Parts: sequence; C-alpha cells; structure tokens
Amino acid sequence: TFAAMTADARLTEIALTQSAPVIASPTPAVPLPTNTPQPTLPPSAPTPTPTPIPCNRAGFVKDVTYPDGSEVAAGTTFTKTWRLLNKGSCAWTSGYKLIFDHGDRMDAPGEVAFTTGSVEPGSTVDISVELKAPDTPGTYKGYFMLRSPDNVVFGVGDKGDVAFWVEIVVPTPEPTDTPEPTDTPVVSKPDLEITEYTLDPDPPQKDVPVTVKVSVYNSGNAAVNTPFTVEWWATTGMASPACTWTIDSLVAHGGYVKTCTFTYASWYSNITTRIVVDAGNAVDESDEGNNVLERTIRVLP
Repeated sequence: TFAAMTADARLTEIALTQSAPVIASPTPAVPLPTNTPQPTLPPSAPTPTPTPIPCNRAGFVKDVTYPDGSEVAAGTTFTKTWRLLNKGSCAWTSGYKLIFDHGDRMDAPGEVAFTTGSVEPGSTVDISVELKAPDTPGTYKGYFMLRSPDNVVFGVGDKGDVAFWVEIVVPTPEPTDTPEPTDTPVVSKPDLEITEYTLDPDPPQKDVPVTVKVSVYNSGNAAVNTPFTVEWWATTGMASPACTWTIDSLVAHGGYVKTCTFTYASWYSNITTRIVVDAGNAVDESDEGNNVLERTIRVLP
C-alpha cells in the first residue's frame, strides 16, 4: 500500500505542478477611418456683361476759345471753338454737323460741317462756329448739339444727350461825352421781309407736286418803287432757285402772296430750303438783315 500511496502522491504532485493553460487576452478593435468631408468652394462670381457703346456719343475736352464768362464787345463777330472727343463706336464723317439747339442764338447758322475727313472713335476734333455778340449788355448762353447723317441728334455726357454751350458777357460800354443833339432829318426807308412760308403737302413727297406759298411784306415807312425779285430754293444745294417772282413795287405796310408748284425728283431725310427777298439788293432798306429765311425739311419717298 505504501507503494500505491507513493504512486498516488506523485500523480498528485505532477498534476499540481503542471502549468495552467494561458488564456489569450482579446485584441482591442481598431476603429476604421471615417471619410472627412471636403470643403465646399464658394460659387464663382458671374462675369459682368460689358455695356455696349452707342454709335453716337461725344465727350467735352476743353474750350479752345472763349471759355465761359469771356467778355465780347457788343456787335462783335467772334469764333467759338470746342474740343470734343468721339466717345461712340461710329466714326464722325463729313455728314456729321454741328447744330444750334437752344438758348441765345447769337447769329449761329442752322448747321455747320466740322470735318471733311473722319474722326475715329477715341479721337478728338476742334469744332468751330462763327457767332456775333448781341448789341445789348448782358450774359448770353447758347447751346449746341451734333447731328449724324441719319438725323440722330446727340451731345456729351454719359448718355450722350447733354448739349454743350458757349457763354459770353457783353459788357456795358464806358460812358462817353454825348454831344449836343442836332436836328437830323428822318429818312424813311422800306423794309422787306418774309412773313409766311408754307408747303402743301408738308412734308412734301417725291414725285408729288408741292405748292409753295410765300408772303412778302414791306414793314418800312416808305414804298418800294424799284422792281425786286423773290427766290425760293428747293434746296440750298441747287445751282439756281426753283421759283422766282418779280415784284414791280410795294406800298409801305403792304404785301404780296406768291405761289408756285415744284416736284422733288428724289427723297431726302434732311435738306435746307431758302427764301430770299430782294435777291439782287435792288432796294435800299432800313434793315438788310431780314431778307433771307431758311427752313429744314424732309422729302418723303
């Protein structure tokens, strides 16, 4: 039994001395990477649409002569010159005109051609007009615009709709010693003028007869005893007048109405007609400055 007990004791010892099985610790889970959102780019600003440049537009550069407030003696003829910039997209050709718009006219003509060549966009041109200072002291201001060959009127400013001007001052003359008045005989003279000018139909039409009516009046205090002529020009570009009348005499404060018929062979967008009374200056008048009347018309196709 001792041997058996010894064997049992050894078995027990062996059982106690054997290592216990190692239990592996669980491996911690590694988190999977998450998707990081990409930054959102701001929307790009829209490309601005360029503003189209109009065909006809001018810019004021400077007064070449007679800046605002210049003094001009009464009755003096002077030449006003502006320097303008072509700010449009069309070239200014010989068909472009300077025209009087409003204000004090100062004997300005109805229109003036200011170039015989071509003023390209971005170029400048000096534009001149001959004027006459009024006889009465004061400040005078006349406004002008430009007109294209297709009858578009334009000026300066952002929209090309502003007139440019000339401003002068007619000073009061220095007082002078007035001589003693003497008895001067009053000489009465006639004064011929046009008081009416009509067209029928108005405006006239190509190949359709138009009736021209002209009223001539003697506003002077003396009769006209010398024959004189009255002319009507269908356009100032013609070589001779379209209608001519001869008046043998005219009493003071009396008048005549003259008519004629004319047919335009072409149509015109813009032409200047003219009436001249006493075309040959046969009559000595008290006022020779009112013998011409001009009117701009169009002729329909």
